Amino acid sequence: MSNLLTISLNNVRFRAYHGVHPDERQKGNDFVVNMQVCYITGKKALMSLDDTIDYAVLFDIINLTMQRPVDLLETLVQTMANEVHLHFPQVKKVIVEVEKLNPPIDKFTGTVAVKYIKEY
Repeated sequence: MSNLLTISLNNVRFRAYHGVHPDERQKGNDFVVNMQVCYITGKKALMSLDDTIDYAVLFDIINLTMQRPVDLLETLVQTMANEVHLHFPQVKKVIVEVEKLNPPIDKFTGTVAVKYIKEY
């Protein structure tokens, strides 16, 4: 039986310019990204960065994606998951969630989020 390892990036915060409303593209909003990446490790102990998935590269994927404005949070999470798998084909599952902290909804208090789960 194979061993499954999960690497998580939690509560990664950004100021970004995503959204369908012109105001969101001009003023921006605060976002939080959470990502879990699961892969099979094999039988040997992991002793080198070459044996695992570099979470700094995962952060770079998140960061670059968050810098390119899009209309939908759905686009963000799908793009991030696909980029992770392109960089690390050994990945078996990616879970990405993007939360918008101040959605432009009248009389709404709270946050909105989109979570994407992709298995390979």
